Amino acid sequence: MLHVAPEIVRTVVAFVVVLGVLVFIHELGHYLAARWRGVHVETFSIGFGQAIASWTDRVGTRWKLAWIPLGGYVKLHGQERPQDVPPEERAKWLPGQTFHEKSVGSRAIVIAAGPAANFLLAAVLFTVLFATVGRPIATPVVGDVIASSAADRAGLRAGDRIDAIDGKPIKSFEDIQRIISARPAQHLTMQVHRGNAETTIPVLTDSRDAGGGHQVGVLGIRGGNTEYEHLSLPQAVWGGIVQTWNVTALTCQGVWQMLSGQRGTEDLGGPLRIAQLSGQVAELGVASLVSFIAVLSVNLGLINLFPIPILDGGHLLFYFAEAVRGRPIPPRAQEYGFRAGLALLVGLFVFATWNDLTHIGLFRWVAGLIG
Repeated sequence: MLHVAPEIVRTVVAFVVVLGVLVFIHELGHYLAARWRGVHVETFSIGFGQAIASWTDRVGTRWKLAWIPLGGYVKLHGQERPQDVPPEERAKWLPGQTFHEKSVGSRAIVIAAGPAANFLLAAVLFTVLFATVGRPIATPVVGDVIASSAADRAGLRAGDRIDAIDGKPIKSFEDIQRIISARPAQHLTMQVHRGNAETTIPVLTDSRDAGGGHQVGVLGIRGGNTEYEHLSLPQAVWGGIVQTWNVTALTCQGVWQMLSGQRGTEDLGGPLRIAQLSGQVAELGVASLVSFIAVLSVNLGLINLFPIPILDGGHLLFYFAEAVRGRPIPPRAQEYGFRAGLALLVGLFVFATWNDLTHIGLFRWVAGLIG
């Protein structure tokens, strides 16, 4: 009998749950906005391929659960251009309920609702976590000192709590990272709480090339403790919104660093990396998995807003041009745009998958077999 490792089962189940939640919420945003704007939804599918289960609701929408859990879609009634549809098909269209006959504003709302739903999901999940488990705060406590680093030369030790740097109060480990990264190869003074005593430690930070000739400061310590601050419901709601914004800003910053050459692309991952991380995070508990889903939801919302034809952002770009011009973009220009967008997405998928396979060590394993 074939034995399947528990880790593989956990990874597969966690991946299906994570992706299923993200796709469902994204497509639900499109669905609800379409219903609001009077567009009939023909199909709501989670996954691609043959349906495992399906049913039709009272308004005529077919709901599907397909066997390939790598996405999903909402099929809007009359989404095609009339000139691309045979007359016999156009005769079946429901007057007033087709997507193409709606105003450019209504169409933009339907398309933008998918990414908006992902941002809303992230805010809600962070709110629930902060109101129940608490908001995680990485305390400014040294967990580990890297040998021969600036911190090692200065005499910092594991367990030291850094209270201030050059007189600036430190509340979290992120405060240390923010100040140090902005001060490469500079002399700083740290107020440190060690045991029951307070001490002052001078330190000369190291400097590291972050790409593009940009230098960042390095101290050489790792964080050690995380505390959870329980919040009231209003505080949790605001904290969820702020956390969603922070994740969005950090993601945009990371993308810009990759595009500008300040950061390598080895961190760019695809479905295999998501599956691997889903299994690892699921092992840490439900709270960690929920937080992971929230972060991925922000990423999915941002990716879909990229101005690439085929993605939601590409459609919104076309609608913006239509609103400015007073008429739609020429069909041939749209077709070329969609082809270019598809080619770009395929290229990114292949590159991300290559990164994933490299990350999990497949090529080293194959080289070992050959060698």
